[in-house]
Amino acid sequence: MSIQKTEWTKEWGQSRKELADSQRELCESQKETGRQIQELGKKLSRLGDKFGSVTEGLALPSMTEILTRDFNMSVIAPRVRVRDNGYFMELDVLAWSKAPAGDAVVVEVKSHLREDGLEQIRKILRDFREFFPEHAHRKVYGILAAVDVPDDLREKVLREGIYLARIHDGQFELQVPESFQARAF
Repeated sequence: MSIQKTEWTKEWGQSRKELADSQRELCESQKETGRQIQELGKKLSRLGDKFGSVTEGLALPSMTEILTRDFNMSVIAPRVRVRDNGYFMELDVLAWSKAPAGDAVVVEVKSHLREDGLEQIRKILRDFREFFPEHAHRKVYGILAAVDVPDDLREKVLREGIYLARIHDGQFELQVPESFQARAF
């Protein structure tokens, strides 16, 4: 009986060692999977940034034309970034008229407009004068330029008095009904 017990003890010991080795391998594999998932997340984020940059690049020539022709803007600045008291604001496009009483227009570009994109431009327009006190005397208008806009959001944007530009035949065009009332912020 003690021989059987010794054999069983050896087998049990070997099984424990194999189990411990398997657990170590699994732990290392999980760590590697975690690193790969983290790296994939970073790559997807960079890809999203690139896609956003492509959309902004696609929108800029059209928006420049619209801002010049339809809004009489004389200064058009893409990718404007400003810091104030530890806070940060980034605008896809900021345009203004050099006329002393001229207006300013903020353009936010989205590939796929979602509710948070609408909230983002609302916040930008609300906070604009805090970040740009040199434009405090101007009426400020907003334009959302988007490739894809769900119908319900289209209606919300227009109800807010924010212009909507959508892509058509490779160019962004303002798409507002005749009854549209732009809101000055």
